[in-house]
Amino acid sequence: MARCKPHKPKAPKLVPVAVQEVEVAALHGYLDKIERGEPLTSEELQALRATIATTAYLTAEIKRKRVSLQRLREWLFGASTEKTATVCPPANAEPDGDPASPAPKADKPKRKGHGRNPASCYRGAEQVKVAHPDLSAGDSCPECPKGKVYPVAEPAKLVRVVGMAPLSAKLVELERFRCNCCDEVFKAPPPDGTGTDRYDETASSMIGSLRYGMGTPFYRLEKFQEGLGIPLPAGTQWKLVKRAAGLMEPAFDHLITWVAQSEVIHNDDTVMKVLDRPDLQRKGKARKGVYTSGIIGKQGQHRVALFLTGMNHSGENMAEVLRRRRQELARPIQMCDALSANTAGDLDTIVAHCMVHARRKFVEVADDFPEECRFLLECLKEVYIIEAATHGLSPKERLDLHKERSAPVMDRVWAWIRELTDGKQVEPNSGLGDAIDYMEKHWSRLTLFLREPGAPIDNNAAERILKRAILHRKNSLFYKTLAGARVGDVFMSLIHSAELNKVNPFDYLVALQRYHVLVEENPEEWMPWNYAATLEGLGLPG
Repeated sequence: MARCKPHKPKAPKLVPVAVQEVEVAALHGYLDKIERGEPLTSEELQALRATIATTAYLTAEIKRKRVSLQRLREWLFGASTEKTATVCPPANAEPDGDPASPAPKADKPKRKGHGRNPASCYRGAEQVKVAHPDLSAGDSCPECPKGKVYPVAEPAKLVRVVGMAPLSAKLVELERFRCNCCDEVFKAPPPDGTGTDRYDETASSMIGSLRYGMGTPFYRLEKFQEGLGIPLPAGTQWKLVKRAAGLMEPAFDHLITWVAQSEVIHNDDTVMKVLDRPDLQRKGKARKGVYTSGIIGKQGQHRVALFLTGMNHSGENMAEVLRRRRQELARPIQMCDALSANTAGDLDTIVAHCMVHARRKFVEVADDFPEECRFLLECLKEVYIIEAATHGLSPKERLDLHKERSAPVMDRVWAWIRELTDGKQVEPNSGLGDAIDYMEKHWSRLTLFLREPGAPIDNNAAERILKRAILHRKNSLFYKTLAGARVGDVFMSLIHSAELNKVNPFDYLVALQRYHVLVEENPEEWMPWNYAATLEGLGLPG
């Protein structure tokens, strides 16, 4: 009777941690404090934990097969560009500094006033019109006796940029009188527009934009404002953004409903950290991780970004969103990478996979298989050039163009894959074999853009919006509670949706708070692309 080997439990999967530079001398100092029995500060403890996690991850990566120093270097210091010319330079490329290469052309000096940003870029600047003090239309020319001056259509423009605090304040002193007989006090009325609340809607919008749009932690803004003489404690900042998020919740909820009706939806997620999660512990779920899902919906020319933080993976959040989809609509196209987490929910979608993820697997092994990878990268370069030419076309016109010009290129790639695999010209366990196997396994979903109108070619849109959540994680490290994460989701979703539709996000946040009663009644009229028309129709100031 054959004996089975005892089952060896799998080691827990290590997740890459954020890189944190720590001096070796500082680490020895931490160990000396531990030996003396002295407690470590939270910063020292965090640095020590990051060092241990980094060492464990590097050790596990080195033990893996086919690990490369390049991969570890990219993880530690960031990946360089993945352009084809950089990954697989032409064989006849001249080395840098070759005397035979032509010298770069010297830049011509620009005229004064022709800088990086023209005056038209300063849309938020205060507009000041200055009339000529001495001349008007029809006056005689001061330089010649016969001519008359006429107005020029385009006035001369001067831009003056001044510094100011992110949040400014106005101290209003109201004169008071007291009766010497009845002690009644008479106070001067406040000027128009002063308001009764200390903090205006613009204050919470600015704090939310800095915190969840630019990744500025509360304590940094507190320190900066204190130095400018306008104190703004971190606790006050949190109260303001929490209240603002509650007022804007109806608009955020309608964004979710809008995305559910989209024709094309991108989704992906990234890890997030939440310190206090008592509600998750009571549910008794085995899953311990927290994730922020980035979802982009597209209808016509409009796009909406959603950020959803919790225990659910991206596919599960996607399923929750699609429960709001009207039944009479056709199945949407779902663009994601091939991770099972992105399709984990109960989804009824047409799934497309990201070509960039497939391409990157060849980029990672280009040094070991330069000729094979050059062929694949050059072919995909042709496809992306064709994709760039489809800008402005309808989904049907875009599909026809890809069928005509991209389909033959992808047919060459498929024939190349079959030639290598069927002819056993590549080792299946090699890096190139893994890259080819990935592309062959997901070929149908990778090439959906050749069969479905409107199917995207990659998931770069979702990757880009997740950078906002990653920036928050990098600067603030974590959310304290899931309630705090919900506030971040509301602000990030509204801010990035406004940016995707070329709308000033700060003005949009102010309008949603200032007219929150009207927003709650008809949230569909307060989307980034139509809220300005709603304000104009109601005769309300922006």
